[in-house]
Amino acid sequence: MQHDTHADHAHSDQAHDEHAHGEHEHHTHAEHAHHEAHGMGKVTWSMAAQATLHCLTGCAIGEVLGMVVGTAFGWGNVPTMILAIVLAFVFGYSLTLRGVLKAGVDFRTAFRVALAADTLSIAVMELIDNGVIVLWPDAMDAHLDDLLFWGALALSLAIAFVVTTPVNKWMIGRGKGHAVVHQYHH
Repeated sequence: MQHDTHADHAHSDQAHDEHAHGEHEHHTHAEHAHHEAHGMGKVTWSMAAQATLHCLTGCAIGEVLGMVVGTAFGWGNVPTMILAIVLAFVFGYSLTLRGVLKAGVDFRTAFRVALAADTLSIAVMELIDNGVIVLWPDAMDAHLDDLLFWGALALSLAIAFVVTTPVNKWMIGRGKGHAVVHQYHH
């Protein structure tokens, strides 16, 4: 009878060890998933593309608005481009700020998060986008009602997206860029 009791106790210890080990594996897996979500593990191209699309949205809004305003006021190419770039940063940061502020973070912290998350991404996107437009023959002189204006803008943003996505993948993989924002999106 003591042998049965010892066997039951041993079985109970084994079940406890398996349960504890199972919890440990689950905990480790959860930690791994948590680290990946925060950019400290494997980063997928999909994650990088989503981060880039987020920046592209703000950049596109700023670019178009800046060009419309500059054209409406009859400004030259350089002041219009400067306004478009400034507005691209403003709208890019604003989209991130909106999401982080919704998480209940104070404005100062949210602003720092937006700067950390978007600065390099927007800078690369603007460099490529505006570089394509400057190098495209006659694109700088195209007006809002010209197909060349919209075609050059669309292609320049598409190229900027393709070039910026690997940059975002690299940054997220190092816990930088949009990885900083992920901790506020629960």
